[in-house]
Amino acid sequence: MKKTFLLGLALVATSASAQSLTGAGASFPFPLYSKMFAEYKNATGTSVNYQSVGSGSGQKQILERTVDFAGSDNPMSDEMLKTAPAKLLHIPTAIGAVVPAYNLPGVTAPLKFTGKVLADIYLGKIKTWNDKAIAALNPGVTIPPLPITVARRSDGSGTTFVFSDYLSKVSSEWKSKVGTGNSLDWPVGTGAKGNDGVAGVVKSTPGALGYVELVYAKQNKLPYGSVQNRAGKFVLADNGPASKAAEGVVIPADTRVSITNSPNADAYPIASFTYVIFYQDQKYGNRTEAQAQELKKLLSWMTTSGQQYNEPLDYSKLPSNAANKAKSIINSMTYGGKKL
Repeated sequence: MKKTFLLGLALVATSASAQSLTGAGASFPFPLYSKMFAEYKNATGTSVNYQSVGSGSGQKQILERTVDFAGSDNPMSDEMLKTAPAKLLHIPTAIGAVVPAYNLPGVTAPLKFTGKVLADIYLGKIKTWNDKAIAALNPGVTIPPLPITVARRSDGSGTTFVFSDYLSKVSSEWKSKVGTGNSLDWPVGTGAKGNDGVAGVVKSTPGALGYVELVYAKQNKLPYGSVQNRAGKFVLADNGPASKAAEGVVIPADTRVSITNSPNADAYPIASFTYVIFYQDQKYGNRTEAQAQELKKLLSWMTTSGQQYNEPLDYSKLPSNAANKAKSIINSMTYGGKKL
């Protein structure tokens, strides 16, 4: 009897450990998700395979129902949601900061940037590091007269969306000529795939400037500048200033909201939620109710216990209002119309 009972436990454990989920999308949260999913497997036996392919590709794959969930730094638009075969939901999992990282030999102190200067660099109007607009923001700093090699994303990117969303709010010229989006008609720049690709261009190219999620700058030991916020304060990205961007923001019921250029006086201005996107009703294709339950468990864990991994990896935890909205959304999941 005892042997039979133990065998039963072993079979249950084997069944649980064999469960797996797949996701694809944003590179912005990839370092965080890699840690989260490794810890989740250790705790539950469930494997989560997440492919860092860019937010645009992740959105495409969830629309095609080839993954359990997508990762995206920008919420899907109303127009895109209308093309989905069924209702899609968004939940935020973290707040991250997009920073201007650069490679300037001999410059050790963090440079200061305004939104206008960043926009003018990416518009191709500011071409050298010793341009008077940059020099005026950084008195006393000897900046070499190197040409600026502009690094940007070549793939559909939520990081690009966040960066361009910010630039559109602070530069009317950027808004009218380039605008906001995952993929842009760039005036200038060397394209690379993923945050790691842009960081690689910056790291290997003296004179380069690129926008990357904070953790990629830190992992590659790239200096990054402070950015003037809406209150006129120059703020260096970190967990605190990034989380301040969400303070006072009304989080809508579906959690789709921009927090760039926050009015908070202490906020870092190029910050964003990063999202997981999934179907409300999980009965489609060959999906089983067990798979649906596993996804619900994962999402619940990511927005509660899993939040402990955010700050050590330079992401901010979800504020309570966002976490509560995420909980309500997760609890609305169904399988064949029946509540999970």
